[in-house]
Amino acid sequence: MTEKESMPLTAYASRNMRRDGTTRREGREWAVQMLFELGLNRDDSRSPESFFDEFWNGGLRLNGDGNAPAKSIRTFTEKLVRGVMKNLRVIDDAIESRLINWSPDRVGEVERSVLRMGVYEIMFCREVPAAVVINEAVDICKYFGTNDSSRFVNGILNSVAHDGRSRAEDASVRTGGAEK
Repeated sequence: MTEKESMPLTAYASRNMRRDGTTRREGREWAVQMLFELGLNRDDSRSPESFFDEFWNGGLRLNGDGNAPAKSIRTFTEKLVRGVMKNLRVIDDAIESRLINWSPDRVGEVERSVLRMGVYEIMFCREVPAAVVINEAVDICKYFGTNDSSRFVNGILNSVAHDGRSRAEDASVRTGGAEK
């Protein structure tokens, strides 16, 4: 068992602690869990606010200690999830266009959730270097998925990073940032 596997999710994230005691890594891990839940149980009638409330109050989240993270982590997590959902069509198109000889239906929900978050950050969050996004996504995929799935995610995100940022604004304008 590796050090990462033996540590709780929040302890593993604490290596990259920010001055306020929070990590973006932890926010990304929460975002993947939310996107996973939304991917499996899509309910367009539920408002984002009610989903976030239910998730943070423990109704939907997996967490050993039962406590929600700090406000700054929740805010960052919600920003990622809202961004993915707002730009879902553009993000899914970017992923699907890189699935050579691979049906989108074959992509597991963990991998899809990590890819959606990573593609969103690469294409729409220019303040975060693509290499950082890819590294975090691969690590999170290893935590929630497998080493094989992390290599798959790495390949897709590297491809997006090479041409994705320059086309993000064009795609968002074309689709109006529309949701799927």
